[in-house]
This record gives sequence, C-alpha cells and structure tokens, in this order.
Amino acid sequence: MKLSNACRLIFVSLLLWFIPLAKAEPTSSAPDVVVIHLKDTVQPVSEAYLSRGIDAAAAQHAAAVVIEMDTPGGLLTSMRAMTSKILASPVPVIVFVAPTGARAGSAGFFLLEAADIAAMAPGTNAGAAHPVVEGAKIDDTMKMKLENDAAAFLRSYTARRGRNPSAAEDAVRQSKSYTEKEAKDLGLIDVIAPDIPSLLNQVDGRTVTRFDGSTVVLHTRNAIQVDVNPTVRERVLDWLMDPNLAVLILVLGGLLIYIEFNAPGTIIPGALGTLFVLLSLFALNLLPVHYASGLLLIAAFALMLLEAKFTSHGVLGFAGIVCLVFGVLTLVDGPIPEMRVHLATAIATGIGFGLITLFLVRIAVIARRNKTVLGVDTLIGQTAITSDAIHPDTGGPDKSGGQIFIHGELWQARSTQPIRKGESVRVTGREGLLLFVERIP
Repeated sequence: MKLSNACRLIFVSLLLWFIPLAKAEPTSSAPDVVVIHLKDTVQPVSEAYLSRGIDAAAAQHAAAVVIEMDTPGGLLTSMRAMTSKILASPVPVIVFVAPTGARAGSAGFFLLEAADIAAMAPGTNAGAAHPVVEGAKIDDTMKMKLENDAAAFLRSYTARRGRNPSAAEDAVRQSKSYTEKEAKDLGLIDVIAPDIPSLLNQVDGRTVTRFDGSTVVLHTRNAIQVDVNPTVRERVLDWLMDPNLAVLILVLGGLLIYIEFNAPGTIIPGALGTLFVLLSLFALNLLPVHYASGLLLIAAFALMLLEAKFTSHGVLGFAGIVCLVFGVLTLVDGPIPEMRVHLATAIATGIGFGLITLFLVRIAVIARRNKTVLGVDTLIGQTAITSDAIHPDTGGPDKSGGQIFIHGELWQARSTQPIRKGESVRVTGREGLLLFVERIP
C-alpha cells in the first residue's frame, strides 16, 4: 500500500515536471505577408511607394508581398521602373487586381503580368495596354515602333513567367481588355480569388519559378498581413499629382501674388501665393507637361497687358482668355484621362483668372498713369470764394491781388481779370504758396 502511494507520487511529480516543458516547446508561427495597396495612377509617387513596400518586405524576410492594385494606368517611364522592381524583388510578388470593380488598365497590365503570381478578383478586368504618346499625333512608322517596343518588353517576361505571350501582346497591339475569367482561360493570370486571405490560402504550397530561374515554395496559409501604408509625404505628393488640383493651386497662388502687388505690405497673400506657386510647379514637374502650352500661357498674359494699355474694345482681352483656356487645357498631356486637365477646370480657371487679371492690371495701369497729388497741388481745380476783391494790377513781387477762402483756409490769390468780393472762383495753378484763380461764369 505504501509502495503504491509512492509510485503515484512519483508519477504525478513527473507529470507536473513535463507539462511546462511541453508548453515551452517552440511552435511554428504564421508567416508574414506584406501588403501594398496600389490604388492610384502609375506615376513617380506610386513608383516610390511600391519600391518602398518591396524593400520593406525584403527587410522583414516576408513570405511574399501582395500588391493589391486598382489603376487606370499611367506613365511609361514609371511603369518600366515598377516592372523592373517587381522582377528583381528578392521576395515573391503577388499582384492582385481587387476589389470587385477594380482594373489593371494600360500600364497596370504590365505590372500584373510581371508578378510571380498574377491574380484577379471576380468582377475585375485587365488589359487595354496600347502605348499612347502624350499630347501628340505620330506617323505610322513611329506608332509601329512604339507598339513593337511595348510588345517586346511584355513578351520578355511573360514567357518566362509561364504565361500566354500572344494574348498579352494582343492587349498592346489591339488594346484588348480581359475579364478575370477570360484572363484565366487564356493563361494570363494564375488565380481568381475574392479577397486576400482566400488568395493566400489558394497559393499556399505552390512552387513558383523566380525570374532569375530559382524556385520557391510559397507558405502563405493563414499568413499575417502587414500593411505598408503611404507616408504623409507620399499622401501629399499624390494629392498634388492630380493635374486639376495642380492647376487650381497655381491659379490661386497667382491671384494671391496679384493681391500682394496691389496692396504692398500685407505679406500673408504674397507668402501664401509664393508657396502655392512653388507647390504647383513641383507637382507639374513630375507630370508630363506640354511646353508649347506654356507659350500659350505667356501669350495670354501678354495679350491681357496689352488690353489694359490699349483700347481694343475687349478683343485683346478675349484673345488672352482663349489662349489661357487652351493653355491650361493642354498643359498636362497624360497618357490617360485621369492624368489630364478636365475641360471644366480649364474653362473655369481660364475665364475666372483672365477676368480678374484684366481687372487688376487695368487698375494698376490707371494708378500708374495718374499723377501723385500732394499738399498745395490738391487745391488745383477746386472751387473757392473771394474774401476781398482781386484786381489784376494790384500787388507786386511781394503782394498778391487778394485772398480767397478755400477748404476753411485763407490763401493769397491773383487773377488776370477783376473779381469782386464774394464771387466763386476756380484755382487754375500756383506759384509757391500763391494761387492763380479765374472767375466761374
């Protein structure tokens, strides 16, 4: 009986000893997947954001990086840089066109096909990747060169990704766009998934061949999503990359500077105007600006200045406003409508800014033409009353003909004609403090 109790005691002691050890054994943690939300046009700011996200995934040794994309397209130079970043990524890249209603248009199609895993959500589309020259008409030879260059660039990595190069080329040459089902059937994408968790579970265990030829097995089931959000700087720059907003800020800055010139010393309008103009120029520097439109803007200002100086019955001013509207409308020549100035914005800013400019310039010219009148000169042209009679032959070098009462003051005055006391006279000139007057009929 004592032996049995001793055995039980030893068994319980061993059990209590091994339970903590069992709990302390390491368990396999869920993998990390970095998520980049690319819901913007393809331009330098989104290029910097994508590059930063891929670098963060590499630094965290993430299992994969997911680029959730919804873009109408964008600039060719930014697209090539972003595609190269995806192809050279040390971490497997999954490009996911989502959510429902999203698209990978134009430049976005190149990014989709560059991914290790290309995926789309139901109700999305991709394609229409024909190259567009910014704000210019080109001949057939140059058009063919652009098409061949874009098609060759797309073929250079779609074949190595194991996708259908001919169907991808049709998106460039024939501007074809595909639904998620069409893209899957044609071998342009690998997965159709409703959301990111479902996507990660579907690709778990899949072996992908990297662009450098190495193979990687994806471990993404129940992965922890680590979002890479845009920084404040990227948000502000992205906000300024809207051409319509950049133009509005430019116009507002110009008006504030006008106010400073017309009311010197106010300081605040001039400082804010300078800041707005610099911000808009910084944004326009990142956008494809048509420099011929800049000449239209210069011509518009020149015509408005001429209208303020010469009498043209509004012809020069109207021509200046027309130049201003067309200059603003064609100032930014983006390859997609989202990167161009809207017609309503061009008309509103052109007419509003033009009319205000004409008004302010005219006021400035009139003010410059008017002579500055101070002191005694303010009396010239004024009406006065004689305090005593003025005779032309009265007075000499030291005396005037008589006195007049004007603005509550008595002034010495002389006239070339006799004037009785109490008559109304007009001041015609002066010599020192001596006023010359004439009778008012």
